[in-house]
Amino acid sequence: MLQARDEHGRRVRNPKASALSGMVANLGRGNSFVIVERVDDEADGDWYVQLRLRDDNTYQLEYRDGTAAEHYQTRTVSQERVIAALSGWAEGRPDWKDAFMWNNISTLFEDAD
Repeated sequence: MLQARDEHGRRVRNPKASALSGMVANLGRGNSFVIVERVDDEADGDWYVQLRLRDDNTYQLEYRDGTAAEHYQTRTVSQERVIAALSGWAEGRPDWKDAFMWNNISTLFEDAD
């Protein structure tokens, strides 16, 4: 199962593109992030994509594929591109991340796993 949540605590189970679009549109001061995660007690690791609206009005997009070694980050100013990425990840489309240049940030989490 998938779950999306924001900083206000709003949660949406198995979010569709329209729900994710609304969550992204509502980002601002005091509600600066959206996380879409796989919630599965049987699978080891963390599987999620998250978005943060930074103070400079850029979007910081990250995803994690199970382990800290597979944690990536990018930035963009395009709300449309981040909505497409969140929706594509939630739908399991293999090309969801192709519109970005990703940086592996696993070194930030070396002690986490």
